[in-house]
Amino acid sequence: MAKIRLLTILLMPLLGICNDISIEIRIAEQRLYVLQGPQKISSYAISSSSYGEGSVANSFKTPLGMHSIQSMIGDGAETYSIFKARINTQRRAKVIHEHIDTDNDFVTSRILWLTGEEPGKNSGTGIDSYSRYIYIHGTQEEGLIGSKASHGCIRMFNEDVIRLYDIVKKGTKVNILI
Repeated sequence: MAKIRLLTILLMPLLGICNDISIEIRIAEQRLYVLQGPQKISSYAISSSSYGEGSVANSFKTPLGMHSIQSMIGDGAETYSIFKARINTQRRAKVIHEHIDTDNDFVTSRILWLTGEEPGKNSGTGIDSYSRYIYIHGTQEEGLIGSKASHGCIRMFNEDVIRLYDIVKKGTKVNILI
């Protein structure tokens, strides 16, 4: 049954049935849900900010509210590829499976760059999610997935962010909730 569901999700872009796909991120659960209409069709563990939730620039907090995917970066990149300033460095990260927080905050595999949709909340001067470089992305610190450990972004397992990247598109709605 799980194989059929995965095959369906992977084929959705080819069949043109992604129009009602959206994402819901629940910080309290440290989960990302892919929705087709109102129905949850898949769920992934995530890691949000260790600094909490908020929209102020340079706060390193995860912004709440409605967003959309503004840019998708990483087509065809190898799993664990390290991106710096959204450019593939052609280096691969060494994944840490233990619950260890390193000095590095590598952005790996894929980038879904979010823009805020709510003026005064996550869009506008000093609080703009896009200007803050808020992404959904892979991480080398996979052992921290499921706990608050990021610097504002939504981190995912590398294989999961690649799967997600393949079923969403630019403009996909992303609602980040407590």
